[in-house]
Amino acid sequence: MVAQPVVAGVPSRRPRLGSLPPLSLYVHLPWCLRKCPYCDFNSHEAGAEVPESRYLDALRADLEAAVPQVWGRVVQTVFIGGGTPSLFSARSIDRLLGDVRALLRLAADAEVTLEANPGTFERARFEGYRDAGVNRLSLGVQSFDDDRLRALGRVHDRGQALAAAQAAARLFPTFNLDLMAALPGQDLPGLRSDLAQALALAPPHLSYYALTLEPNTLFASRPPAGLPDEDTAAEMQAWIEQATAAAGLHRYEVSAYARVGHRARHNLNYWTFGDYLGVGAGAHSKLSFADRIVRQARLRHPRRYMDGALAGAAIEEERTLDAGDLPFEFMLNALRLVEGVPVARFAERTGMTLAAIARPIRMAAERGLLDPEPSALRPTPLGLRFLNDLQQLFLT
Repeated sequence: MVAQPVVAGVPSRRPRLGSLPPLSLYVHLPWCLRKCPYCDFNSHEAGAEVPESRYLDALRADLEAAVPQVWGRVVQTVFIGGGTPSLFSARSIDRLLGDVRALLRLAADAEVTLEANPGTFERARFEGYRDAGVNRLSLGVQSFDDDRLRALGRVHDRGQALAAAQAAARLFPTFNLDLMAALPGQDLPGLRSDLAQALALAPPHLSYYALTLEPNTLFASRPPAGLPDEDTAAEMQAWIEQATAAAGLHRYEVSAYARVGHRARHNLNYWTFGDYLGVGAGAHSKLSFADRIVRQARLRHPRRYMDGALAGAAIEEERTLDAGDLPFEFMLNALRLVEGVPVARFAERTGMTLAAIARPIRMAAERGLLDPEPSALRPTPLGLRFLNDLQQLFLT
């Protein structure tokens, strides 16, 4: 039986938007070689075979059903995430992007990102992704230390990570290295060594996340031994900021560092409360209309998603945001940006006046968490350090 959408009740207040924000597309490919013990994403071990053809059929059907909601709008960025999208063949990615171009208006300079696991690296496969239209590769390296990789349950080793990163540098206009800090058994010298190896590859973009024990993960139920204490983790973060700046990588978001011209446009659209259409198992969407902002979630399990999408019922949940939800949702994203956002962006993206957040703005500025500059909503260095506290001030 195919699940039908569950729609929340009609909200008491709705925004009024003068114009629609930029639109991105997110495509979720949910299979992995092996589920990592820290991962809380909607990912599933591939088993004997990934049903690429049927899943691509489902994605196309999902896109076709969604087209009326974004009719006439130009897609500025595409992000193919997972899971491990690089489990899919280059031919499948070519077919997927062909369907995207056939059904949606893709900007001529669209950023097209694909996530890849070094454990799936083959030069011919990466070349095929490039030829299919991928112009940004995001490599889930996590660490260049084999002991740390084993502790994280990763399927690749240091050598594969280096080979994949070197190929990405040669084959793609830009690429990202995704790394983690505060790992089991990692000390400050170990973090410095890991970061030095990453910077030696001259990446134009670096994402650096501290390991967190997310609910419903193996690490949450069985915490690994040797996790650094809070003081050591803070020293690691300070070193990351110092070393990346010295290497010419500007910190523009809490966990993102980039050279000039290489910021992740897709992620920037999220952080500035842009719109995104999400297709694939468990994918989420945020879509704006003149009189409302809607959130959607697709069916999570790959088999149920394929059955549902092919039957024209891929959406499991849909709700229209109440105006009371919007200040927190906007600030939750915008405050991750080191430079913040122009204050006018709040009204543009929410349809509300700044009066809706005047009180928490004043409180945040008084506590030294928000820059008092009236033309921007920008966290201070203290606000970035205590970001959760800053964001919660806007939770009503």
